Amino acid sequence: MSLNALGLAEAAAGIREGRLSSAELVGDCLKRIDEVDGNIQAWAFLDRDHAMRQAEAADDLRKQGKPTGPLHGVPVGIKDIFDTGDMPTEFGSPLWAGRTPRRDAAAVARLRAAGAVILGKTVTTEYAYFSPGKTRNPHNPDHTPGGSSSGSAAAVAALMVPGAIGSPTHRPGVPAPPLFGGGGLPPAPFCGVVGFKPTHGLMPRSGALLLSRALDHVGVFARSVGDAALLAQTLAGFDDEDPDTRPLASPPFVDVAESEPPLPPRFAFVRSPAWQHAEAVTEQAFAELVKALGERISEVEIGQSFDRAIDMHRT
Repeated sequence: MSLNALGLAEAAAGIREGRLSSAELVGDCLKRIDEVDGNIQAWAFLDRDHAMRQAEAADDLRKQGKPTGPLHGVPVGIKDIFDTGDMPTEFGSPLWAGRTPRRDAAAVARLRAAGAVILGKTVTTEYAYFSPGKTRNPHNPDHTPGGSSSGSAAAVAALMVPGAIGSPTHRPGVPAPPLFGGGGLPPAPFCGVVGFKPTHGLMPRSGALLLSRALDHVGVFARSVGDAALLAQTLAGFDDEDPDTRPLASPPFVDVAESEPPLPPRFAFVRSPAWQHAEAVTEQAFAELVKALGERISEVEIGQSFDRAIDMHRT
């Protein structure tokens, strides 16, 4: 297996145990980017020399026997709405070309504290909203990668980086119409990776572009549930600059991901107002899924007030 195909936890363990170096891993990821990103275009900013310097510094720390974090030496992609003090943050807009913040967003600072190598900035739709960026779906360039965290999901799916962060913007517990918006979550299934939107206020958003205080979240992308849990556990916690975080103990995401569910999971199938736009193959796929889940899934009807949901979402 090529090093760029390793997951977050596996790569971190390999570096921690001395079976591979951060420089080898980051070098392999950069090689993969050179091979495939010309067609996918997942990156808004990438400084290869700077990425390698971070990796070499991580290797030096480990060789000196100094304490290392849970993501030590592992590369991570950052959606281009999170401030980074050592590289531009342009919000996917030409109006902010060349903008370089003075310090990291809270989420980026926590990744660095965990030892992660900030590989580069991933493409976002302009202002994390509707206007699409340059990224293409890694499985079919004629298809959308989803938005707004298109670059983060595509980079993880195409084995360019083992994990990345994004930003879902919608009401806690209520997914936005996937054909019309939704921020961090649609790119995950569109690109075939794991996406996780936490409880509102669990991960700090200070230093990130704010669309809506009531709706914004930090989201994570990885290629397995366990890796998503590792990212979430690294990012969760109180931040005195984010008024919606609370000084409470964070959930043990990694332990939860590795354990059996206390109850059999149940699912709801909702035909939202966007269902009328679904292609026949999508309808057939959902019908097969409902049949396969049997008694574990229930179809839920929603009221007529939801007929205006898409228009309200755009407003």
